[in-house]
Amino acid sequence: MSPEALFAVGAVSQYLGAATAFELFDELGPGTVALLRVAGAGAVLVLLRRSWRRRWSRTELAWTAAFGAALASMNLFFYLAIERVPLGNSVAIEFIGPIAVAAFGTRTLRSSGALVLAIGGVVALAGFASPEAQLGALFSLIAGALWAGYIILGHRVARAGMAVDGLGVGMLVGALVISPVGIIDGLGGAGAGGLGAAMGAPMLLLGGVAAGVLSNVIPYGIDQLVMQRLARARFALLQALLPVTATLIGLVWLSQVPSVREAIGIVAVIAAIVINRESDPSPTDVVP
Repeated sequence: MSPEALFAVGAVSQYLGAATAFELFDELGPGTVALLRVAGAGAVLVLLRRSWRRRWSRTELAWTAAFGAALASMNLFFYLAIERVPLGNSVAIEFIGPIAVAAFGTRTLRSSGALVLAIGGVVALAGFASPEAQLGALFSLIAGALWAGYIILGHRVARAGMAVDGLGVGMLVGALVISPVGIIDGLGGAGAGGLGAAMGAPMLLLGGVAAGVLSNVIPYGIDQLVMQRLARARFALLQALLPVTATLIGLVWLSQVPSVREAIGIVAVIAAIVINRESDPSPTDVVP
C-alpha cells in the first residue's frame, strides 16, 4: 500500500476513535478517557512489540519520553476541546500550531500568507462563538502547539530507528505525565465517574482502550511508517485531509452539522495547509 493510502486509513481510524471517546465523556470525563486512551494504546504496543527486549540508550529514552509527553498532552487538550466544540472545528483550529511554526521558521511571504489565512479560519470558527466554545478553541490551539512538537519529535524517533517501539514506550511515559489530570477529572468532573467508573464497568474500560487503539495504535503507528517513507513536506501536505475527515466523521457519527461560517473557516484552514506546504524551501529535509 502506498504511503498516501496508509495515511488515509490512519486518518479515518483516528477520528473514529475520537468519536468513540466523545461518547464516553459523560460517564468518565475527557481527562480520564485521555488517560485510558494513551495508557491502553501504549500497553498494547509494548506487549505486541515486546519493547522491553530492546536495548535503549539514555538518549533514545530521553527523546522517546519527550515524544510521549507531547503526544499524551496533545490528546488530553484535544479531548478537552472536542467536549466543547465540534470535531471538525477542533481539528481545523489545531492546525494553526504547525502552520505558525513553519511561518516563523521559513519567514517567506507565502508561509506568512498561510498563517494569516489560518488565523482568519480560526476567527471564523471561534471568534463569534459562545464563551464555552471559545474555551474549546483555546484548548484546540494548545493541542495544535503540542501537535507541532509531536511532528518534530516524531520524526526524530522514527529516523532514529525506534519507530513503533518508541511510540509504545513513549505513550506509557506520556500516560504518567497526564495521569494527575485524569485522576482529578475523575474525582471532580461534572457528573463523570472517572477511573472508578471505568474500573467498575468493563464496557467503559473497553471503550477507553478501543479509543486508544483506533486513535493511537493504528494512526500513530502508521505515521511512523509514513514518516520513514515520505519527506516532511509531503507528510504535511497529506495532513490537509485531516480536517475533512474529522468533519465528515463528526457529521455522520455525531450529527455535528457545520454552519456556513464554520465550513468557510475549515476551508480556509485547509487552504492554509496547502499553501504552507508549498512554502517549504527544503522538501527533502526530513529530519528537523
